[in-house]
Amino acid sequence: MDTLKEQVAAYLRRCEFEKGLSADTLKAYRGDLAQFCRFAGARTVDKALLGEYAAFLNSRYAPRSVKRKLASLRAFYAAREEDDPALESPFHRLRLHIKYPRELPRVVPEELVRALLQAAYARYRRAQSRWALRDALVLELLFATGMRVSELCALTPETFQFTAASLRLLIRGKGRKERVLEVAADEVVALARRYWEAFGPAIHATGAVLLNRRSRPLQPQSVRRIIDDYQAAAQSSLHITPHMFRHTFATALLENGVDIRYIQSLLGHSSISTTEIYTHVATRHQSLLLAEKHPRSKMNFTL
Repeated sequence: MDTLKEQVAAYLRRCEFEKGLSADTLKAYRGDLAQFCRFAGARTVDKALLGEYAAFLNSRYAPRSVKRKLASLRAFYAAREEDDPALESPFHRLRLHIKYPRELPRVVPEELVRALLQAAYARYRRAQSRWALRDALVLELLFATGMRVSELCALTPETFQFTAASLRLLIRGKGRKERVLEVAADEVVALARRYWEAFGPAIHATGAVLLNRRSRPLQPQSVRRIIDDYQAAAQSSLHITPHMFRHTFATALLENGVDIRYIQSLLGHSSISTTEIYTHVATRHQSLLLAEKHPRSKMNFTL
């Protein structure tokens, strides 16, 4: 039986002369497979060994490199299985974990949120356009509720309800999970009522609350264009996405002392671990507060 190194060498020759792969691809395959040969040594290649190898890669390389190295190895064993159906690839029914670093959520600075809303309200006052009214409501709801853009666009007359002093939203989130968000800010509720008065017939005709200029349900890409439009009006160079409003909502609540489990409920997260990423941002905020506000920062001593 050929050794692993001999099998790899035969595979690389096939890639070069039969498949006609590029020099760069061949170089990557050669390096990736040689590395695995060194790791495996004389051991039998099975699912357990592949799991060890994935852990080894995760501890030393960036996720993109880990993904490429495992893909090179998977292609090698797929080719062996293709040549001899009696040989089952060790990757068969195997799920390997690639460790992606958790990125801190990007938030919209409070002064920029204020500038965006000011631009939207100013446009409505100037033009009295119902589309400017819609734009202001889109921005207000993203900021006031932290809902996903898909959830925003999915609002219907049945899930958009007014009470005596608030706006109650029934949100259908991921995994068909439902949650209720209640907006009590007077200006936002007043804006929502005015929007409803302006668009009422079209809302009932389409079954969607937020509409585009063709009287069809607003789509996520249109929400992104609305944000881009008012970002330009606010003369901001920061690239803002709808999801950044969700991050801003959660971070602001956490920084103001709201319990993380309540924030988890508001965001519709199934696991508290998903919500805990915001604690890193809040911790950074606390550090800045200590640096700026604690009296020790105003004391100077000479060693």
